[in-house]
Amino acid sequence: MTDNEKAEQRRKTDEYNASQIQVLEGLEAVRKRPGMYIGSTSVQGLHHLVWEIIDNGIDEALAGFADTIHVTVEKDNSITITDNGRGIPTDIQKKTGKPALETVFTILHAGGKFGGGGYKVSGGLHGVGASVVNALSKELDVTVTRDGKKYYMDFERGHVVTKMKFIGDDDPDNHGTKVHFLPDPDIFTETTVYNIKTLTGRIRELAFLNKGLRISLEDKRPEEPTYEEFLYEGGIKHYVEFIDKDKTPLFNEPIYVEGMENGISVEVALQYTDDYHSELRTFTNNIHTIEGGTHEEGFKRALTRVINDYARKNNLLKEKDDNLTGPDVREGLTAVISVKHPDPQFEGQTKTKLGNSDARTATDHIFSEHFTKFLLENPTLGKQIVDKGSLASRVRAAAKRAREVTRKKSGLEISNLPGKLANNTSKDPEISELFIVEGDSAGGSAKQGRSRLTQAILPIRGKILNVQKATMDKILANDEIRSMFTAMGTGFGSDFDINKVNYHKLIIMTDADVDGAHIQTLLLTLIYNYMRPLLDAGYVYIAQPPLYRLQQGKMIRYIANDEELDKWKAELPASPKPSISRYKGLGEMDAEQLWDTTMNPDNRRLQRVEAKDAENASEIFEMLMGNKVAPRRKFIEENATFVENLDI
Repeated sequence: MTDNEKAEQRRKTDEYNASQIQVLEGLEAVRKRPGMYIGSTSVQGLHHLVWEIIDNGIDEALAGFADTIHVTVEKDNSITITDNGRGIPTDIQKKTGKPALETVFTILHAGGKFGGGGYKVSGGLHGVGASVVNALSKELDVTVTRDGKKYYMDFERGHVVTKMKFIGDDDPDNHGTKVHFLPDPDIFTETTVYNIKTLTGRIRELAFLNKGLRISLEDKRPEEPTYEEFLYEGGIKHYVEFIDKDKTPLFNEPIYVEGMENGISVEVALQYTDDYHSELRTFTNNIHTIEGGTHEEGFKRALTRVINDYARKNNLLKEKDDNLTGPDVREGLTAVISVKHPDPQFEGQTKTKLGNSDARTATDHIFSEHFTKFLLENPTLGKQIVDKGSLASRVRAAAKRAREVTRKKSGLEISNLPGKLANNTSKDPEISELFIVEGDSAGGSAKQGRSRLTQAILPIRGKILNVQKATMDKILANDEIRSMFTAMGTGFGSDFDINKVNYHKLIIMTDADVDGAHIQTLLLTLIYNYMRPLLDAGYVYIAQPPLYRLQQGKMIRYIANDEELDKWKAELPASPKPSISRYKGLGEMDAEQLWDTTMNPDNRRLQRVEAKDAENASEIFEMLMGNKVAPRRKFIEENATFVENLDI
């Protein structure tokens, strides 16, 4: 860095001061109602603390002041996050009369992202930031380096323990913020243990979305600590390659588009593969907009229009041919759309749907301009894309008759699903549950043991079709899948309508073994690809049948897993001798046991499936069922116990 550049950096650091820290409200409510601020106090909320502090470092990177973030999971499950941004201001904030550093960590919604002066765009879905992390931490300390000086503060459960103090001089070229916090077990009663896979997945995603930003993750808990570094100079282009690593692309390098319109930055990367379904991931200010929104609409609209225009102008579609539809041109498409918006408005079921109309216009304009140019300059690839869409169109026509048959059956008369669906008597979707049960014997027990008012049972036999590699006409020819589509009443794919859903809970109930895991993965892949709004609405669950039955005298307990079994065994008296039996499958339980352990809403355990879980299932299945042998073999070797019995 030249002397002039250093001087400019210092000038901008000087401008980022207490006057840009805007104060909105106090912290009182956070510990009383943490769910309002971080979504929940479950494992998701625990990880949300990490995302909030990382977001602050990324805001500095987006503003051009940071290029490195280090995340460390300490031995005691505390977290240390360091960035090389400007460092949180330490001068006095006028409204509070306290140092800006203290204001940021003790007053809710105090930060550079709220006044408009500090950051042009900012991450963080709720922007709750440092103060909420502080309120929900047993202890937190922060070290700031700026202007050649180091400052330190520490807190307990949101209260100041050590006021901000100067702790020494430093090189004027060094700058940044280090935050160390230990989540409060009084708040996070479910767990305070961080999942390294969850951290790795999101940190990798953030590195893809912010090209040139280096994010490292160190885990000091194992005997041999682990360290990974994520840096993608290609940004979302590399993200698309990562998603498609087990697929066969139609062309070597993803298409990449970027541009700016009315203060909105738009990036799109896309690639076509030989798959039959599309994979669209959209982001706004680094937030995964799982429900899509206006940026996704703008992209889809532009993609369909540009490909049809190109096909007509180059006689790849004849006059008599219909235009290709959106689903036709998106078949086999993998795309990542990332917009940076100065004032994003989020809506939808989970507040992860972008609502700004100007994002639709900006994405449409920028993508269509660059993509039109790309097709003109690459006629061979243009023809490949149109040919793939035309083939999809012909398959769609072939599948239309099967769709009509499925639609006719959506009235759910029992005669339409002979011997399969045992429907519930209530017509209220809010209290209705559909159990997808593996095997006829378990299906029989479930039918006998259920609550007939609220619980419907649909047994499935054998393996579900692998939808990853099947065309729509083959999918609709599969009895098991067609029964599921019909029972739910929503339709599927582009015809899906959440308002027509017959059940607000779709519960997958399989054996707790390898085959059961296989069927779960197949079903989640099907739902992810063709009924994804069910996931976004939180309607998909996996039943958690017990693995063990423990009896001692008259006392009977059903045990979920080995860990729970060990805990019970340690607490039981030596006499009388306990009897422990392991369930090999649901079919071993009679109707009463199945009701007591797995179906009774008063004491059952259900795991809600998030879109991210199903996305992971889809990725694993792509690896297991895809065309590439090497990654499949590697995965099987690493996960032999999970896949030893899979028919792949």
